[in-house]
Amino acid sequence: MDIISNLGLGFSIALSASNLLYCFIGVLLGTLVGVLPGLGPVASIAMLLPITFVLPPESALIMLAGIYYGAQYGGSTTAILVNIPGESSSVVTAIDGYKMARMGRAGPALGIAAIGSFFAGCVSTIAIAYFAPLLTEVALRFGPAEYFSLMVFGLIAAVVLARGSLLKAIAMIVLGLLLGLVGTDLNSGTARYSFGVPELTDGLGFIAISMALFGIAEVIANLETDQNQDVTAQPIGRALPTWQDLKTSTPSILRGTVLGSLLGVLPGGGALLASFASYMLEKKVARLPRNFGQGDIRGVAGPESANNAGAQTSFIPMITLGVPSNPTMALMIGALMVQGINPGPTVMVERPGLFWGLIASMWIGNLMLLVLNLPLVRIWIKLLKIPYRVLFPAILAFCVIGVFSSSNNVFDIYLLAGLSLLGYIFIKLDCEPAPLILGFILGPMMEENLRRAMLISRGSASTFITQPISLSFLIASLVMLFVVIVPAVREKREEALQE
Repeated sequence: MDIISNLGLGFSIALSASNLLYCFIGVLLGTLVGVLPGLGPVASIAMLLPITFVLPPESALIMLAGIYYGAQYGGSTTAILVNIPGESSSVVTAIDGYKMARMGRAGPALGIAAIGSFFAGCVSTIAIAYFAPLLTEVALRFGPAEYFSLMVFGLIAAVVLARGSLLKAIAMIVLGLLLGLVGTDLNSGTARYSFGVPELTDGLGFIAISMALFGIAEVIANLETDQNQDVTAQPIGRALPTWQDLKTSTPSILRGTVLGSLLGVLPGGGALLASFASYMLEKKVARLPRNFGQGDIRGVAGPESANNAGAQTSFIPMITLGVPSNPTMALMIGALMVQGINPGPTVMVERPGLFWGLIASMWIGNLMLLVLNLPLVRIWIKLLKIPYRVLFPAILAFCVIGVFSSSNNVFDIYLLAGLSLLGYIFIKLDCEPAPLILGFILGPMMEENLRRAMLISRGSASTFITQPISLSFLIASLVMLFVVIVPAVREKREEALQE
């Protein structure tokens, strides 16, 4: 009964006129950035963070969440019709989706992608509503030692699941932790790593870092690639899948939903990992005949269900534990902290309307996406013909205005420029920026919990191994790190990530 009453509270908030509008804006923008290559949800949320300052926390989170899971819908549209995945999690969808379009079955491919995404979104939202309160009850028993060990586990999991070199991922995590230490020490009042620059005593601006690494740097890198791709879309034809298509795809949708819901919760997981894992699973367990790579509809149904489920369950650790499972959730935490809200188990107790309003908005947003997805297909295809060099000046101006408006400080614009150059260098060195932003977000929280734990234990580090939950997280972290260092496992990891 508690869940029903709480959902009633959530729908009363989500169905308000203003929040319905922000939900619609979020899913519409999400679909748009999912369609346009190079503009993913991370970059879009980073650019829109300054706008959330003037919004109530509920409206801000509803809009940003809509951008995230809306991008999963948009990315599949262009992946199927023109073989251009707008979002990284839609790369797998293009394999069989575009083959289906070439066979004159673009409509069924788009239809099954929309149905699978809608079903997975609804089921994963139920999972959030049911399991998040249970996880919150457990998290309320966490002390500083448990939180510190949990964050260590989250960072190591992000390293293990990050694309590319393990050494580079670890280096980016460490750099993020160091950047998070810039500013004034709250205990002693001493300025750290400020180098005599007064503006640095307040620390580096989260908005400047996120816009630089995920906005401007990515856009500059995209300008180097050939953006003049053929966008001649295949005819859509019949928009709805046949009964046989539904019968064939239903097991894949169910498997993708379960797999995506589980992987979305893991640190380092989310939509991208879920879609790839689902495709690999379908290739192994789907019934014969298997025509994966040649236009098998199960190659669209499974990954599209998984990426939407993973996108939504990734909110569970972010809200209940305050630990981001991917870069997008790190930006969400930043948006909440800007609003003066500390993500964690106390959110559900102190701000129940925020949590349950977000849950209810996910059902509404998925319904909006189902209605919008197919009718606007032709408009999205036309947008692909806009040259990227035309979009770049607008994106750059938006980032600069956003950074300045957030602090009214010219120094942040200089910081944006310097960090954008650094982000571009990271891209050229094949260093993924996602671990850096996770380290930057978690670094100050890790330091705070480390100090609290040491104060409570009177300086004894044994507190981290005498607490059962803390010890479990540390052991899991060590096991995960040692296993991935084993040459055979490391080769398999690199092979899977390369594929």
